[in-house]
Amino acid sequence: MKKIFVLLVTVAALAGCNKFDDLNVSPTALAEPTTRGLLTNVLQNLPGTAFGNNTGNFYVQYLSEGPYPGGSLYSARTFDFAAYYSGPLYDLQKIIEYNTDEATKATFANPDKYGSHDNQVAVARILKAYFFWWLTDRYGDIPYSEALQGAKAFAPAYDKQQAIYTDLFKELKEAAAMIKPAEKAVVGDVMLDGDMGMWKKFAATTRLMMSLRLIKVDFAKGKAEFESAFADGVIANGEDIMYKYIAGDPNNYNPWYNNYSVSNRNDYAISTTMTDYMAPKNDPRLKVYAEILDDTVVGLPYGKNVAVNIPAIYSRIGDYFRGQASPATIYSYAQVLFALAEAAKVGYITGGDGAAESNYYAAIEASWKFYGIEWNTANQAAFATYITEPDVAYTPSTGYKSIMTEKWIHLYLNGYESWVDWRRTGFPVLTPAVDAIDPKGIPLRQGYPTQEKANNTKNYTDVLATMGGVDDNYAKVWWDKD
Repeated sequence: MKKIFVLLVTVAALAGCNKFDDLNVSPTALAEPTTRGLLTNVLQNLPGTAFGNNTGNFYVQYLSEGPYPGGSLYSARTFDFAAYYSGPLYDLQKIIEYNTDEATKATFANPDKYGSHDNQVAVARILKAYFFWWLTDRYGDIPYSEALQGAKAFAPAYDKQQAIYTDLFKELKEAAAMIKPAEKAVVGDVMLDGDMGMWKKFAATTRLMMSLRLIKVDFAKGKAEFESAFADGVIANGEDIMYKYIAGDPNNYNPWYNNYSVSNRNDYAISTTMTDYMAPKNDPRLKVYAEILDDTVVGLPYGKNVAVNIPAIYSRIGDYFRGQASPATIYSYAQVLFALAEAAKVGYITGGDGAAESNYYAAIEASWKFYGIEWNTANQAAFATYITEPDVAYTPSTGYKSIMTEKWIHLYLNGYESWVDWRRTGFPVLTPAVDAIDPKGIPLRQGYPTQEKANNTKNYTDVLATMGGVDDNYAKVWWDKD
């Protein structure tokens, strides 16, 4: 996807050589930095919007690989995070600095051009917290408090994940409180179109999802954060947060479209883990999730080290997800309802099994509607049958498993979020890849970038000491408790 890069060019005047001044100025450089361009670039690189995050989809078995099996066998051990620190996180930090530093603040004082100072800073802080949340859930402890300081901290220390979570909750609350709906909205917002009320809801919904991670490690704080986030206002029915791609613009095509239709790649098909669960229950979402071949969906066996061709043999990802302008889902109303069901089941909110069951069934209904299942008489009858199916029907003894399994179904292709749910709850029940590289099975975290050993030696060594001296894919992150 095309990125918007901002060049900050400082031209040093050469005494007695003014005639060469023009040679020292890049003809393509922007005259001044533009925070609206930085914000657009950040949003184009949100987790879930940029292609390349398929590892999570392999971990939770949404997809199987065809001609080049590897990722689904857990072959990758270390993952680079440098591009996030030097890219979107750095851009967000610059937006904050440009709007708070007295030396640059005046440059961005035109609200019609950039948005008000407070609204720019608020959105940048919310997104910065969102990126750090996504990163710490992948790795555990990461550079945080000393990160993004440039020359002040070339080798930043690693913060404990618990401390990061505590600060992220604070950041999201404070940033949402900074938003001034009466002032000019941010410019360059290609996701929420400058709707500052929805940015408040984005922050509250993020806090709601974060709080579920605390169920086993700090129940009291998790409960308080869940209640606070819900009271502040999470997304409601009809307020799904989506990143919108652009049909007819090759620089802004959906990445799955680029993969399948532009690059003519056929590396992935829906897995038999999905089809074996959904097909026997006549789940209508299955024919949305995957390509239909002779009126059926054909899953590709998961986790085998055998190269196979996919086209016309196995079902690729469905058109719903891979059109030129197919949007990427960041948060959906159904996801919020699943969160409420889980919260009631564990005791974050009142209502017990009754509230858990009602929110759970409402979540499945919202999921069907979200994926375009027409709510006519026939499909309402099919839904009534579906929720009586084994594994789907709610009972007090199996309710938690049912909630998390149906949430997994709903979050199709949002693999990293489902991987979090699997790690913290054990659901859905997954069998590791048959030909897994490591007999330990599905990884529990991702390894730090290999360059950290050379570039940040002491801090890298210190953080590894907490994992027994090895950057282990099976060392549990802070909130992952049995």
